[in-house]
Amino acid sequence: MKNQLIQYVEDNFVEKKENPKFKAGDTITVSYRIIEGVKERIQQFQGVVIQITGSGVTKTFTVRKISGGIGVERIFPFNTPLISNIIVNKRGVVRRSRIFYLRGLTGKKARIKEKRGL
Repeated sequence: MKNQLIQYVEDNFVEKKENPKFKAGDTITVSYRIIEGVKERIQQFQGVVIQITGSGVTKTFTVRKISGGIGVERIFPFNTPLISNIIVNKRGVVRRSRIFYLRGLTGKKARIKEKRGL
């Protein structure tokens, strides 16, 4: 009964955003609104999707990029109003849905093959 009520509320009252289809291994750019006190700005976060987890309203994706020689990961919820748009830059070819092995790789070894012929 409790699960049915939660599912009903998620289906009928929670706004769902239309995002482009992407999967692990794809390189994307997330435009994220950052609110600092009274000011508001949009920050671009470009990196490789290393996992997509959850389902329904609680679905999230993790993006990893290298910034100043240090790996930075950020978790974004799919249904947040703070994401203004998502752009898929490259489609990657990977055999796994969670590519955590990228954390241990640097340089040329960390490259992902690009999907040919979209």
